[in-house]
Amino acid sequence: MDSLGIIESRSIAAGAVLADIMVKAAEVTLLKAGTICSGRYMIHVGGDRAAVAASVTAAEAAGYALAGSYTIGGVSPQVLQALKRGLAVQGQGAIGVVECRTASSGIAAADEAVKRSAVELARIVTGQGINGKSYFVLTGDVASVREAVDAARESLGKALVETVVIPSPDTSVVNALVKRP
Repeated sequence: MDSLGIIESRSIAAGAVLADIMVKAAEVTLLKAGTICSGRYMIHVGGDRAAVAASVTAAEAAGYALAGSYTIGGVSPQVLQALKRGLAVQGQGAIGVVECRTASSGIAAADEAVKRSAVELARIVTGQGINGKSYFVLTGDVASVREAVDAARESLGKALVETVVIPSPDTSVVNALVKRP
């Protein structure tokens, strides 16, 4: 699997049918499908780029209201790992936090960020408990974190809520951001 397809439906019922459409449209693997806040439904599929693109295109063409749709070719292994269960945070010179308007835009921006700079993706939070928004946390040296956050900011455009870079963060702040509920 080298690509990730993401559909964020504005309706739970539509999300269920869109997941079915996606897996029937091309040879993809349904990685995750379920509800997120604000009555939305998030779908992740994986596979080769052409199949994932066909799957996402089929969902987009189905006529349902979407909050976001993305095909990420050459998806970063860090992004896949963070979506599954998160990553262990090593020592850090800085942390960056990027907050996004939709859950799906945060995943795409995190992929851009980790591909642009030598940072570690510590956590991605998508939708649940935060009104359908998302955020992700990056760690690394100050310059690398700033570069990654800038890449995310550029890719998000109007989907950006806020970004911060915290040099030499206190350990308790890092732990609060990356701990799992």
